[in-house]
Amino acid sequence: MSSPWISGLRSVALDVPDLERAEDFYTRVWHLQVAARTDDALYLRGTGADHHLLALHRGGAACAIRHVSLRARNAEALQAVAEAAVRAGGRIVEASAPISEPGGGIGLTLRDPHGRLLQVVHGDALHADAHGAEDQPIRLAHVVLNSHDVAATQAFFEQALGFRLADRTRIMAFLNCNADHHSVALGDTDNDALNHIAFVMPDLESVMRGGGRMKDAGHEIEWGPGRHGPGDNAFNYFIGPFGEVIEYTAEVEQIDDSYVAGGPADWTWPPGRVDQWGISQPPSARLKEAQRQVFFIPTPEHS
Repeated sequence: MSSPWISGLRSVALDVPDLERAEDFYTRVWHLQVAARTDDALYLRGTGADHHLLALHRGGAACAIRHVSLRARNAEALQAVAEAAVRAGGRIVEASAPISEPGGGIGLTLRDPHGRLLQVVHGDALHADAHGAEDQPIRLAHVVLNSHDVAATQAFFEQALGFRLADRTRIMAFLNCNADHHSVALGDTDNDALNHIAFVMPDLESVMRGGGRMKDAGHEIEWGPGRHGPGDNAFNYFIGPFGEVIEYTAEVEQIDDSYVAGGPADWTWPPGRVDQWGISQPPSARLKEAQRQVFFIPTPEHS
């Protein structure tokens, strides 16, 4: 399965209230590396080729999401997405133009009908020294976005960005654009907040050691260890320093056009289980609350 226009999830940008504290946590504890910095922003990379996975901007008192950044397959895809997004009910916030922030490239920013900001980039800088490293994130696995109307949001991602449905559970729609089972998922809720950001680790051992490292730093595992159904990926979930939910994951299922999307009846667990292994407790109340608190920044008509 693949989108004709989007090759993958590139990065997520957040506003945070304390940039210095953010740098300490995301480098020392979460094990990202500084790719670039400006007076008011920090760009953090993994061990893969992406210029950055996480852009952190100096913001107000609450954490907020600036945009989700997707990589276009080619330059022509930017125009195709711009036209398709408008047809699907979205709005172009910034037309295709050179990106002035670190990483560069050409970027298009659009807002979907429910206020989510999506940046589509092409020709951004890549790191030539991409390499696997123990206990360090490689790239983003996926971003999960809440939706008060999953059907409408799914339709927009399909029509505007060429995503396809990989699986639908009772509470989530998993959307595919490349070989990863999903790069975006939509959580069925009553708001449109950021649910969580997932980072791919080299292997299961790195996911588990990362859980220990986070506990040592005072960030308890809020859900995990476990193995999901859709995507078949192992996981540990945490709450970051500003209330953002972040996940270490590994062994994400790789699929192709032969993969048949499942429905809610295909993804059920025995009583008392919420994943394949059934080892951990269900997601904590703290996690569920945090998954409802980080919203996209507004533009005037959405203020």
